[in-house]
Amino acid sequence: MKNVLVTGGAGYIGSHTVVALVEAGYNPIIVDNFSNSSEKVIERLEKITNKKIKYYNIDCCDLVKLEEVFKENQIFGVIHFAGFKAVGESVAKPLMYYENNLISMLMVVKAMTKYNVKNLIFSSSATVYGNPKSVPIYEDFPLHVTNPYGRTKLMIEEMLTDYTKVNKDFKVALLRYFNPIGAHQSGLIGEDPNGIPNNLMPYITQVCIGKLEYVRVFGNDYDTVDGTGVRDYIHVLDLAWGHVLTLDKLAKTDENLLVYNLGTGKGSSVLEVINEMSKVYGKPIPYKIIERRPGDIATCYANCDKAYRELGFKAKYNLHDMCETSWNFQQKNPNGIR
Repeated sequence: MKNVLVTGGAGYIGSHTVVALVEAGYNPIIVDNFSNSSEKVIERLEKITNKKIKYYNIDCCDLVKLEEVFKENQIFGVIHFAGFKAVGESVAKPLMYYENNLISMLMVVKAMTKYNVKNLIFSSSATVYGNPKSVPIYEDFPLHVTNPYGRTKLMIEEMLTDYTKVNKDFKVALLRYFNPIGAHQSGLIGEDPNGIPNNLMPYITQVCIGKLEYVRVFGNDYDTVDGTGVRDYIHVLDLAWGHVLTLDKLAKTDENLLVYNLGTGKGSSVLEVINEMSKVYGKPIPYKIIERRPGDIATCYANCDKAYRELGFKAKYNLHDMCETSWNFQQKNPNGIR
């Protein structure tokens, strides 16, 4: 069984990817400092997978401790999720984002180089496309960012691209996620934000569970089907499986830089998501239209033909599945994973 180091493996996308890796016959090893996740996630992963999950409580910015992990384990590849990810917080605390996100990636690559680990998947984002000139978005679109969080993603992409140019046997896959929602069917793991959620789905489910009064809808005057913003929502289980397919691809390709969009290839508006969740919830969900957020764009969804063609990746879960599993997780964990 090949060992795969998963940084940020106790987080939302990381934890679901750990499950997918086990299902695919890999042996995941988690590195996480639990700054935005709970150590209890490890127990839940062990329950889902019926397997002992090795993990280290380590900050990826700490090269000495990180190297210990590589020294103790023969690592086949690394999936790097670890990083701060709130757009608003990145605007308020830019240096914190640059320091954490850039240095953690640098230290991971340094450790990989020292211990001759050649396969890296970087958790990037559709944020790097900025306000696209058209939709759907293809991988070769111009890159442009509007906030420090997005800028760290783009800077890391550029750094890794430069590194692969002079290290031909070092293989990197840049995965640009669109909007992951949903949860594992067991309800044991899911999106578990600290404080008031930044993302739409946990905000909706917290309204349903009674923790928040109503959903805030930022603007209803966009040029979209109902005036609200349209995004490409992808089930986190589909996204997790995309990492397994990418890891398989890295193992057999001669290319050393791969770039893929991971989405569904279709957009849903904010109101469409609220309406779909209302069907799952069984009654209307209260919402209020408020002013637009600065920097928000009208429509953003992916073209995923390249991922289908080269990886065999195709999203299989629909919006109803995403809502159903999100609500199941929220009901089973009204106060999050504690």
